Amino acid sequence: MQNLPIVLGIDIGGTNTKFGFVDREGRCLADGAIPTLGDQPPGQMFQRLHAGAAELLAGLDGCELAGIGVGAPNANYYTGTIDLPPNLSWPWVDLRAELAPHFQVPVAATNDANAAAMGEMLFGAARGMRDFIVITLGTGLGSGIVVNGEVVYGFSGFAGEIGHTIVDPAGRLCGCGRRGCLEVYASASGLMLTVAELLAGNGAPSLLRGLEPGQMTSKLIFEAAQAGDRLALEAFDRTGDLLGRKLADAVAYTGPEAIFLFGGLVSAGDLLFDPTRRAMEANLLNIYQGTVKLLHSGVPEGKAAILGAGALIWNELARAGRN
Repeated sequence: MQNLPIVLGIDIGGTNTKFGFVDREGRCLADGAIPTLGDQPPGQMFQRLHAGAAELLAGLDGCELAGIGVGAPNANYYTGTIDLPPNLSWPWVDLRAELAPHFQVPVAATNDANAAAMGEMLFGAARGMRDFIVITLGTGLGSGIVVNGEVVYGFSGFAGEIGHTIVDPAGRLCGCGRRGCLEVYASASGLMLTVAELLAGNGAPSLLRGLEPGQMTSKLIFEAAQAGDRLALEAFDRTGDLLGRKLADAVAYTGPEAIFLFGGLVSAGDLLFDPTRRAMEANLLNIYQGTVKLLHSGVPEGKAAILGAGALIWNELARAGRN
């Protein structure tokens, strides 16, 4: 009897690296995590990753590893490298070279938002769609753009950075070194900055007033908004308004069927979706109005990063006629 082909999906983060084995149907058969320890040489992390993955694979009887997909910050699809990743002290990492001593299978890599878009297309709510955008809303804002059934990588391999389009050239300082990027407004950290500005700008009563430095979280802002706190509600309105405006610009570039929102901030539900949808529709070119759906991601959040990386390599194997 032929062994069941599976792939290893890896998500390299600044704090932890998650990994798991994914079958063709998008089922995560086993998964684990290790500390990334990005201040240490990358080879040490990959040795620990191999040990953890090998232990998991040994428990999957009748399965055979067919390939590896990697999602990582600043990962380049064309070169298979990570270039100047934030939150890691590695200036440059050749993922294929690091994995080759441990796994003799094809390897594909891209950034985590592009992997999320691939996961949405193969295993999520975008199945059957050929043109869509995935926006990941966490500490920052990532984006993956799919056109004609293909993730857009561009000439350099880094295309699709909607989070680093400019909202205000004289605005907030972004981690990329520029000012006014969408990411520092439409993200969990951006929402907290908006609340801080609103608290400083007026003396209106708020459940969020008087918190000690470091106590503010997007979850507390959500809870305050649910309780009817006007300042928290205004913060969500401002966040959604800016996000919707920039999504309207993105629609003009690619004409997507749908835009999917994913990540921790999306748990705010209509508090975020309603102002975003209003602003997007109000700023769309008239030929696009009423044609673009704004939807929740269909990929389970707990395993999304692993499934996205797994979807990436499954897609590459299919293109090569190897699955």
